[in-house]
Order: sequence, then structure tokens, then C-alpha cells
Amino acid sequence: MADKVANQLQDYKAGPKKDQGVATTGHGVPVETKDATMTLGARGPVLMQDVVFTEEIAHFDRERIPERVVHAKGAGAFGYFEVTHDISKYSAAKVFAGIGKRTPIAVRFSTVGGESGSADTVRDPRGFAVKFYSEDGIWDLVGNNTPIFFIRDPILFPSFIHTQKRNPATHCKDANMFWDFISLRPETTHQVMFLFSDRGIPDGYRHMNGYGSHTFKLVNADGKWVYCKFHYKTDQIKNMDVNKAAELSGSDPDYSIRDLYNAIANGKFPVWNFSIQVMTAEQAASCPFNPFDLTKIWSHTEYPLIPVGRMVLDRNPTNYFADVEQIAFSPAHMIPGIEPSPDKMLQGRLFSYGDTHRHRLGANYLQIPVNCPFAVRNYQRDGPQCMSNQGGAPNYHPNSFDGPNECPRAKSLATTVNASGDIKRHDTGNDDNFSQPRVFYQKVLDEAARTRLINNLAGHLKDAADFIQARTVSNFGQVDQSFGKRLAEALQSQKKMSASL
Repeated sequence: MADKVANQLQDYKAGPKKDQGVATTGHGVPVETKDATMTLGARGPVLMQDVVFTEEIAHFDRERIPERVVHAKGAGAFGYFEVTHDISKYSAAKVFAGIGKRTPIAVRFSTVGGESGSADTVRDPRGFAVKFYSEDGIWDLVGNNTPIFFIRDPILFPSFIHTQKRNPATHCKDANMFWDFISLRPETTHQVMFLFSDRGIPDGYRHMNGYGSHTFKLVNADGKWVYCKFHYKTDQIKNMDVNKAAELSGSDPDYSIRDLYNAIANGKFPVWNFSIQVMTAEQAASCPFNPFDLTKIWSHTEYPLIPVGRMVLDRNPTNYFADVEQIAFSPAHMIPGIEPSPDKMLQGRLFSYGDTHRHRLGANYLQIPVNCPFAVRNYQRDGPQCMSNQGGAPNYHPNSFDGPNECPRAKSLATTVNASGDIKRHDTGNDDNFSQPRVFYQKVLDEAARTRLINNLAGHLKDAADFIQARTVSNFGQVDQSFGKRLAEALQSQKKMSASL
């Protein structure tokens, strides 16, 4: 199969002929000589009046926008979501409006902790963000390749991410930072076990599942609602051996980006089956655990998957910067029929994503073509890089001059949800951190997978301080006594091996 990534420029040249014309400046003036500055004589200094050069270098100096704080490196593609099963009894969202309905989508996959130049095959959660371009605006379903996360309260997120990044003194990754936080917040246990299991290194982005992860609320046309979780599952999970992953980190650090691009370019379009789980308000009230806790899953036995549709990616980006680096997702972008739940992590993300996009891309990031909905009519004006300032329409509301008005259909369809309780900072650090990880260890993993999990944990944990190792082993021992015992033994083996070198 041809390597479309390696041959991209040749394919471009061999494609439809383009009227390239002549090189110009940014303001459209033809350039006589493109590859030489204007100087005083052949050996003289460059002249200040060389506006072709100053424009070129000034733009080059500003080519890079700030890197994403997390999910810095990723790949993107475009395609469609197609409804295969009617779920109108659950949601009035336009994207679900009838079997056969197709909605254009953009997807960005990413690693979480590494920088833009990091390797694709590291052990790390993967971002899985989907942008639906619906008639009612943009719906961003911003999740990961795991149905859970490390923490359940958003105030911990900056600290958690700091432990995944670099030590501020040494500028190196630090096992003490990582495991100190993990062991002090045992709510991380469930996700850490996912991360260090076989699922921690998927074989490229095509071979991993995606999840909305959070609990959302679906509302139908009659105002009836249910809580919901979103799942999108590839036809086959395919994970990567740790040794192959380590080898590829050096030989092909862009493995996953290359694999996705080549698959689509060669007509092997990735497909995910899209489904939901639903829970009624009554079920949520009687649930033995907090159903809005991002460190927990919903049992597929009690809340079975309900098929909805499929996602197909059939088009590569035409320009990475325009289509992938500038694409901006936010969980706050919901459409009528889909609403937030009391999930604390979701509530925190509703603010943070838009805030970081305005910092990284500017106040008008939603006017960038890849982020732009079909139609925008509002009272926001001006700002850097404003591409559509809505002509002479009024910029204030209320007004008497035909400015856009409220849309009753856009109001929440759901009946009011009553909430009450003491207003204080409720620390949920001890909310049943081990029962679901116990199920994962004892019933989901087979013996070979348990052994690989323990070896993967020991291989990383060995670099942490002894007291942090002991605390971590104690936490995993609460998942399963033999789990903690075997991890301690594996760490001892690692120490003996290191001592003999």
C-alpha cells in the first residue's frame, strides 16, 4: 500500500492542474525575485525598504500559536455521523433526527501529557474529540479513549496535569511527582489501572474506542429527560506491545498520525459504532454510587448500550494548521436536546475550554472556518482577527432595528431539576475508590493481562521514592490483596535487577 504521507507532495503535483500564477506579498503585489533580499550592492547591508523581506520574516516570527496546555499533539480528520437507530424518545437533538440522517463531523485524536513533538506511542490516555456541524449549531463531544478519568473534582485538574508534565526545577519528567499525587488521591486508582493495562498504548488512533466519559442529559421533544453516557466503539480494539511502542517512539514518533492519514488516503475509512447508556432520574437517585462521578463507569448489564449510529472518517485535512491545530472543542458547545448534568468535572470544563481557546486562538476563535457553525447571529463584535462582523446589524439587545431575538425552541426542554444541600467545599476523595477497580482487576482482566499490568506499573513506579512506592502498593492492595503483594514483589525484582547492573 502506498505511503500517502511520504508521497503527499508528489500526489499534489500529479493532481488537478492549478493556476499558480506568480508569487505575491501578503497584500497581493507581485514579487520580482523571491529568493534574495534587497541590498546595497551585492555585498552590502539589507535595506529597511525591503518590505518583501520584512513581511516574510515578521510573519514567520508569528507562525506558531501557543501550544495546547494538554493534548498538544494530535491528528485530525473529517467525515460524517449517520443515524442508524431512532432515539427520538430520548433526545430532540437535530443530529439524531431520523434514521439515515447524516451530520458532518470533525475529529481530533491526541495524546494528553506530551508536548507537540512527543512520540505517539507513549503510555498515555488519548483524547477523542468530535465536532458535529448541526443545523442547530456546533455540538462538541469532547472525551477520551477511556470511559473514566483520574479525578472527580475539577479543582484538582491543574495539579494533576502538572504531575504529568515536567518538573519545574529540572525540566524533566518526574516519577515522584506522578506517583506522589496518584497515591495521595486514590480516586485515581481506576484510571491508573486502565492506563497501565494493555489499553494504555492503543495501536494507532483507528484501533481505540472513544467515550464522552461524562454524564450528560438528553431531553426529548416533550420535555422528558434521562441521564446519558456516550460511547463510540471501533470494530476491533488493537493495542500495542510495550517493546514495539518503545521502538517506535524512536524510529517513528508520528506513527499514529501517519497511520490515520494513510488509512483514509488509501480508502480504508475508520468506522466507530455510536451508542448511548441511559439512566432515569429515579435510577440516579437510588444508584449505590454517585452516577455523576467521572471515576466510575455505569454497568452495561444494568444500563445496556443502546445503538444510535456510526461515525465514518473519509477525508484528511487539507492543511494541518488550519484544520487540526486551530480546531477548538468545548464541552460547553451543546445543542437543544443535549444538556449538562451535575458532573463536577463536566461543570468545570464548561468554563475552562472556551477560556483557553480565547487565550490560544483569540476572542474570535469560533470564526475560524474549521470551528464556525453554519450560521451565527449575535451581538459580539470586533476583536483580533474578526472575520465576520455582521455588517450594519445592531450590536446591542434589546433593539428596535431587526437584530436577532430569542428562540423559544432553544430554551431547555427539560423540567426544572431541583437541587439542595449545604454550600461548602465537599471533598470527595474517599468516595468508594476501589470497588470498581476490583471488578476491573478480578473480572475484566485475565491472568496474563494482570501480569502485564503489574509489570507495567512496577517498571514506572520503581523510579519513585520508597515511601511513595509503599503508599501506592497499599492502595492497590485495597483493590485486591494479591494485587498489592504481587506489585511489591515486582518492585523488589526491579530493585535487584537495577542493583546488579
